[in-house]
Amino acid sequence: MSDARKSFDLLVILGATAGGKTALAVKAARHLGGEIISADSRQVYRGMDLGTGKDLAEYDEIPYHLIDIVDPGSEYNVFSFQRDFFETLDKIRSQAHLPILCGGTGMYLDAVLRGYRLVEVPENRQLRATLAPLSHEQLRQRLRRLKPQLHNRTDLEERSRLIRAIEIALGEQDAPAPAPLPQMTPVVFGLRWSRDILRQRIALRLQQRFDEGMVDEVNALHKSGVSWAKLEFYGLEYRLIAQHLQGHLRHNDMHQKLRSAICQFAKRQETFFRRMEKKGVVIHWLDGQGDPFVEMCQILMYC
Repeated sequence: MSDARKSFDLLVILGATAGGKTALAVKAARHLGGEIISADSRQVYRGMDLGTGKDLAEYDEIPYHLIDIVDPGSEYNVFSFQRDFFETLDKIRSQAHLPILCGGTGMYLDAVLRGYRLVEVPENRQLRATLAPLSHEQLRQRLRRLKPQLHNRTDLEERSRLIRAIEIALGEQDAPAPAPLPQMTPVVFGLRWSRDILRQRIALRLQQRFDEGMVDEVNALHKSGVSWAKLEFYGLEYRLIAQHLQGHLRHNDMHQKLRSAICQFAKRQETFFRRMEKKGVVIHWLDGQGDPFVEMCQILMYC
């Protein structure tokens, strides 16, 4: 394993939700002297623990990064992640530890592995006022014209995301070229499960999160000042539980809808990872039902 450590300077572990990525990353960190960098678009938010599946107890003594770094209601996007990732990467490298990037947010992973050239785009109030009268479909068409090869399909689904995506696309046209990104030699692993087993894992994990108080967590976030609209922006768990707390969904209906929606989300994650492979990212797939750590170690010996 010591020889393998010389041939790469970043270990990446990706996969669909509920696939056991964190447990594998922790085991790898213990054996390889690593620190974990989370690639999860929602785990950056403080107080959003059960709804995002942080599972902080799994890390034990292993240092982790980019979790609980901003308050709910703050904007955090792929530009923010890429910037914070490379800052964290430098810190971990300076201590002669191995950075281990672990998560399932495809855009965040792809931005690092394929080196998106991103610039910071501030809010443009004049543009937003111009966009406000447009219908949802008109906004979609405008974004498609600006970004024919749209990375993040979820930008088409919510109005606030659409407007921000248009704002960023226009801002990027006028911005100077960003500085070169740091060089990396990553090796990428993916955890893969059969569809039926992954559905079972999703259902079990979802029930555990409900048992631990996920509905109470969402209610507490709203009482602390996070609006229902903002909670719905944060994705499946927060959207459907917010609808339940407002009386729009019965608990059983909410639970069933959420389980189905998470399974659909897992399929979209897998589709995104396949698209990454088609664009040149080499992913070594590990069998989740076997011993993925042993399989990983065997592959690393030949990297």
